[in-house]
Amino acid sequence: MNKWNFYTSKEIKPEGWLRRQLEIQAEGLSGNLHKIWPDIRDSAWIGGNCEGWERVPYWLDGFIPLAYLLENEEMIATVKKYIDAIVSAQEEDGWICPCKKEERATYDTWATQLICKTLKVYYDCSGDEIIPKVIYKVLKNYYELLKSGEISLFKWGKYRWFETFISLNFLYEKYGEEWIKDLARIIKEQGFDYNTAIDFWKKPSHTWRMITHIVNMCMMLKTEAVSHELLGEEYTDNAEKLREILDKYNGTAFEGFTGDEVLSGIDPTRGTELCAIVEQMYSYEEIFARTGDNKWAERLEMLAFNALPATLSEDMWTHQYVQQVNQIACQKTMIMAPFSTNGPYAHTFGLEPNFGCCTANFNQGWPKFALSTFMHKDNTIINAVTVPSVLNYNGITIKLETNYPFDNQMHYYIDTEKDFDFIVRIPSFAKNLKVNGENTVVKDLKFEIKTGKTEIEIEFQTTPFFKERPNNLYALQTGSLLFSVPISYEKEMREYVKKGVERKFPYCDYQFIPKTPWNYGFSDGNFEVKFNGIGDVPFSQDAPPVTVKANMQQINWGLKFPYRSVARKTPKSTKPISEVKKIELCPYGCARLRMTEMPLLNK
Repeated sequence: MNKWNFYTSKEIKPEGWLRRQLEIQAEGLSGNLHKIWPDIRDSAWIGGNCEGWERVPYWLDGFIPLAYLLENEEMIATVKKYIDAIVSAQEEDGWICPCKKEERATYDTWATQLICKTLKVYYDCSGDEIIPKVIYKVLKNYYELLKSGEISLFKWGKYRWFETFISLNFLYEKYGEEWIKDLARIIKEQGFDYNTAIDFWKKPSHTWRMITHIVNMCMMLKTEAVSHELLGEEYTDNAEKLREILDKYNGTAFEGFTGDEVLSGIDPTRGTELCAIVEQMYSYEEIFARTGDNKWAERLEMLAFNALPATLSEDMWTHQYVQQVNQIACQKTMIMAPFSTNGPYAHTFGLEPNFGCCTANFNQGWPKFALSTFMHKDNTIINAVTVPSVLNYNGITIKLETNYPFDNQMHYYIDTEKDFDFIVRIPSFAKNLKVNGENTVVKDLKFEIKTGKTEIEIEFQTTPFFKERPNNLYALQTGSLLFSVPISYEKEMREYVKKGVERKFPYCDYQFIPKTPWNYGFSDGNFEVKFNGIGDVPFSQDAPPVTVKANMQQINWGLKFPYRSVARKTPKSTKPISEVKKIELCPYGCARLRMTEMPLLNK
């Protein structure tokens, strides 16, 4: 296996549009959640009386790298305040979660698994040497309690057991003690094997089940990659087998899965939970790092450039709980929710439009993606995702200037005190690849970098193509970007208080009401691609960085009965009811209201 190691936030810094995306996140909900949301502000994790389970660890898991990547001193001080409070409350035997000793047997230790993972993130960013000792005590106590039978894995901890391996691997590399391997075996034995659940993924169900819960699905994909070494097992790429089944029966155009909140089939108006998007991204980051298999990095791009920005408001103060690939409105449904087990507000934008897990958990998406740009092993560095970044490590500086994925030109400025090998991962869809102006057919570019200064220019072309989707629908894609018909909308704002939680501008609730037509099909396969430059908001609907003009015609699509703001799964008719129009499509990630999967009218 071609294993890569992550760099830390001390060594990688975002540049260009990626840095701006992180700045917007810090200026929005992520950077202010501890000031406004009781479950973070007054959490039992820091001595308060609000939620003392997953929400603070979830939020810190993204807030920590965000603070350190941006070198934001105020945010770093907040990180330390929370970590200090958590660490200082650790009990003598190692238990760290905020519950009484007599409640441990009924406390779902998914929170234990999650806080250890979060503490490792903090250690990677801060280098605080007390943290490995804290994690050691937590997991040694976990081992003793599980081995003795005083506690066991149940509920979320049972179905997310593999998450523990992020901190277990770290601990074993640092201490190498046999009990860590024994704990790994116990956790796997008590955890759920998703290979036994495959038959439940093949037909949408309105029944809430752990084994079809969309976030569990996206987390579990990395199981074998993160656990096989510590368990002494052979790696078989089991994630690919499971992903193929999930995609066949529940796939989306952006290569995630439907889940609202359980697996929901191949209808493009079904929802995909935001937690699932960031967890699927994290799974792919880990799988790529541990296998070196390029397909995972390419799939990571699809999620990062499409699904993640699409489900966040442009100022990142609000988010959806679930997004729809064909999303013609974000309005409360008046009769019943068009989802499996989510409520009628789940696809509207707000502070907490369904459950609060996504409010806390979406924060990890962009920061961890930024930390996946460069990786290393031995004397080799790879640029795994070619977005604007700077690497400073051990006498080596690599600066990448690029607008990728909005255009396909990369300029590397390298200044090094020693020789090293440098790999640039080129995506499979790249055509007419050039290096320093010369054509090449090699896809994984490898350079022998010598001491001193080096510049490398890389460019390639991408061709728009129709991606076949179920039910005779098609999505337009070029490179890692999907394109959608953007639907203009009015925002209807709602400020209120519910269960003691205030929603007020800018973190209130919004419904998006469509103003322009959406009932289109593709007339032909002729396209005009235009790069417009990246503005202050990289994923802006009104000023998208790149657009594609397509010939389209309106059709009688119709609404899904009995809803007034949800499109049918497929159109009533594909007979054109208008002349051919040139419609300017924008990236899926820019369009908050959109049509993405549409018929091809003149095959």
